[in-house]
Amino acid sequence: MSDLAAVLDRADQNLPQSLERLFELVRVKSISTDPAYAGECRRAAEWLVKTLQELGFAASVRETAGHPMVVAHHDGASPDAPHALFYGHYDVQPVDPLNLWDRDPFDPTIREENGRDVITGRGTSDDKGQLLTFVEACRAYKDINGSLPIRVTILFEGEEESGSPSLKPFLEANAAELKADFALVCDTNMWDRETPAISAGLRGLVGEEVIVKAANRDLHSGYYGGAAANPIHVLSRILAGLHDDTGRVTLSGFYEGVEETPEEIKAMWRSLGRSDADFLGDIGLSVPSGEKGRSVLELTWARPTAEVNGIEGGYTGEGFKTVIAARASAKVSFRLVGKQDPEKIRAAFRAYVQSCLPADCTAEFHPHGGSPAIQLPYDSALLNKAKEALSAEWPKPAVVVGMGGSIPIVGDFQKMLGMESLLAGFALSDDRIHSPNEKYDRNSYHRGIRSWIRVMDRLAAR
Repeated sequence: MSDLAAVLDRADQNLPQSLERLFELVRVKSISTDPAYAGECRRAAEWLVKTLQELGFAASVRETAGHPMVVAHHDGASPDAPHALFYGHYDVQPVDPLNLWDRDPFDPTIREENGRDVITGRGTSDDKGQLLTFVEACRAYKDINGSLPIRVTILFEGEEESGSPSLKPFLEANAAELKADFALVCDTNMWDRETPAISAGLRGLVGEEVIVKAANRDLHSGYYGGAAANPIHVLSRILAGLHDDTGRVTLSGFYEGVEETPEEIKAMWRSLGRSDADFLGDIGLSVPSGEKGRSVLELTWARPTAEVNGIEGGYTGEGFKTVIAARASAKVSFRLVGKQDPEKIRAAFRAYVQSCLPADCTAEFHPHGGSPAIQLPYDSALLNKAKEALSAEWPKPAVVVGMGGSIPIVGDFQKMLGMESLLAGFALSDDRIHSPNEKYDRNSYHRGIRSWIRVMDRLAAR
């Protein structure tokens, strides 16, 4: 039996105990957003440190202004072996409403659901089950070889579900210690139950609130209507002008840094078999509304957007009030791709709004965060090695996908530590994360462990 086969076999043998360890961690009520559970968050961190120390990691609890971090290091079989930083989070979302759970959310079990075994409980998918797939992969490797094939640093945080307020300061203070050749992030999904996925791209984000003001008070629409500027009219025209008739965003310089997706990648996405109707049908829609001539997967994974997320002005209560509001406001978000610069996008939006203001109207702006997009090169050796490893484990070959959302930690790794990140997780879209009755497929947990064994083995091969 080869070394790899022996390690995979040991992971299979360890599975009952691996599940018990997951159950132990899920029983810890590490709800980061509620101060009442601060002690439970610390208990989860201490549990992870103890587990990692048992595997030969130099592991410790690190204090922050909020919940503690877990940092651990393990040498590889060679000092020249690639060095990976593995990231996950041990905190979980609140469980409310509790009455919608079929079982105590912190009393995990395995049950049959639609013909497959699932592990139930808060955090089983997001992210305790996911992070333990890597820890258990390390266990199997140590059991057989006494060492790991690559050098590993682990960073587990306890505030991901509450905005990660301590993470950036911690990265800044410990950059030299945490720097590695690349990062591994497990907090993502598979394409389907048989097809693993590597997320090569994450869209960036710019959030802006704009307030348009005119008269010094709300006005009677009969007495002043037709003579006084109406901020709701002004703002509506501004927002409508953000897109042209083809769905493209009209801001000056908006598409600077936006690259076309390689044709072979778009062909791979087409081969996934998800039509526009399939994608939109679940939400009661049928026709894509973005840039013309592009599939919904390309629109959501690889193209930038401008979306109005909220709008307010005038009287919105019960009944009717004939008023011209003195002000109107909107919240607008831009999803970014490629090399788009968040601050240039913010400046372009503000300049556009100012250029559209008629006499007697002014605008105020309030920023709500900004981060660049992340894109792993499609020809990256890291990506292709992981793709080979995952394809060897699952029934169907791994696919390279994008993600419409943003994971700030990945941008921080790139900006602050100069590292590319490989995003490969084993959750499924129906795992009900952040909702009652969260679950994680037993098969995802088992094959996730085996997958990280294969990935580490493949990354070790120069």
